[in-house]
Amino acid sequence: MSNEVLYILLPDFAAHEVVFLSQAIASDEYALKDNPKYVNRIVAPTMDPVKSIGGFRTLPDYSFDTMPEDYAALVLIGGFGWSTPIAERVEPIVRKAIEKGKIIGAICNAASFMAKHGFLNAVKHTGNGLEQLKLWGGKNYTNEEGYIHAQAVSDNNIVTANGSATLEFAKELLILLENDTPERIEMYYQFNKQGFCALFPPK
Repeated sequence: MSNEVLYILLPDFAAHEVVFLSQAIASDEYALKDNPKYVNRIVAPTMDPVKSIGGFRTLPDYSFDTMPEDYAALVLIGGFGWSTPIAERVEPIVRKAIEKGKIIGAICNAASFMAKHGFLNAVKHTGNGLEQLKLWGGKNYTNEEGYIHAQAVSDNNIVTANGSATLEFAKELLILLENDTPERIEMYYQFNKQGFCALFPPK
């Protein structure tokens, strides 16, 4: 199996949603890892730079046409692009990933995209609220009872999260990837959730 974690970025992606996961994969609390278990790779519609909502431009490693068949995980980063026609090119990519049993993450509007194509009908899941999943999903979304009102949900190798749950999203994917020990993943989560001052008060 390849050790690449692929992040799908569409135009006007939400840059904050990729930060905690990609950072934990590439570094520990002190420095960049010498031999990381996984490598972060960016996939975009073309090889042109893809712009975030805030205006940051990211150079892709792969386009939809050149991305590898094998990888460790597929992560769909949210943003405004998931309601545009270009998002439909992601549907066969996700379908193939599910068929292969790959780890998949979808956050914010990317989770709504998953509902739109029926990809959440066999798993427990969350997203930007049940009403949005129903609105985007229409008749293709048939698993209202599987919705859990939580920051992030992991079930059968699929992790979903709402747009405010970047840290919880990262934690669930790091656990599935076995990126580190459960204790160290929890430590990373708590450090970023509670903050330095809460965890290390002055003596």
